[in-house]
Amino acid sequence: MDKLRNIRLDLEYDGAGFAGWAKQPGLPTIEGALEEALGRILQEEVGLSVAGRTDAGVHARGQVASLRVAGPVEPDRLMRSANKLLPEGVVITGAVEAPPGFDARRSALSRTYSYSVLNRPFPSAFQARYSFYYPGTLDKQLLRDAAALVLGHHDFTAFTPTVTEHGFFEREIVLSEWRMEGELLVYWIGSSSFLRNMVRVIVGTMLEVGRGYRPLDELRSLLLGAGRPAAGVTAPPRGLCLEAVGYPGTRP
Repeated sequence: MDKLRNIRLDLEYDGAGFAGWAKQPGLPTIEGALEEALGRILQEEVGLSVAGRTDAGVHARGQVASLRVAGPVEPDRLMRSANKLLPEGVVITGAVEAPPGFDARRSALSRTYSYSVLNRPFPSAFQARYSFYYPGTLDKQLLRDAAALVLGHHDFTAFTPTVTEHGFFEREIVLSEWRMEGELLVYWIGSSSFLRNMVRVIVGTMLEVGRGYRPLDELRSLLLGAGRPAAGVTAPPRGLCLEAVGYPGTRP
């Protein structure tokens, strides 16, 4: 019997037309599309492990998935064949045979997300799918100060839904900063793991600080473990993108 081979897939996708990563009956999902395409090629049932289970409408430039397959397989040929079958907006950008112990989710050391905000008086015909249009005046220094507060070890209970599968709400944030990238104001955040909706609630809360609707010191108290109602609104998913995943021996 041929030994099982462990394959790493690097992915990018436009999440606008999908109900998130995870398979859901009757709905288009990234996982469902990939498993269908790979299963047709390999002629076997495919199960994927993924670094980040992105929600509906969330994008990825640096997603990573892994699968174990029976029999010989050429990763590069698998990638080319799958890309011909995948729906528009989902692309495998790399495929390699990984060590036997590699798992896209469990082996990951870090995940980096970006959130793009279009902050100008008029919207964009081209950025609407990938950024949150926010025309209100923002104090950029207050946003930078808010991002600095998020750095470090905090309790993020206020930044995830009250009804949740999570049982541990503390996270160590190693990257938290706002950058101007062309006409976009982009928030970058990195950690080993995130709570559901965590980045979007952080962004929604910081925008309230930058707009002058919420004192900066209030954000400091939220990071001590306040309940979800105390934090700001959840920013829409279209501005969020999984940018990179870091593994042992690599940089995120």
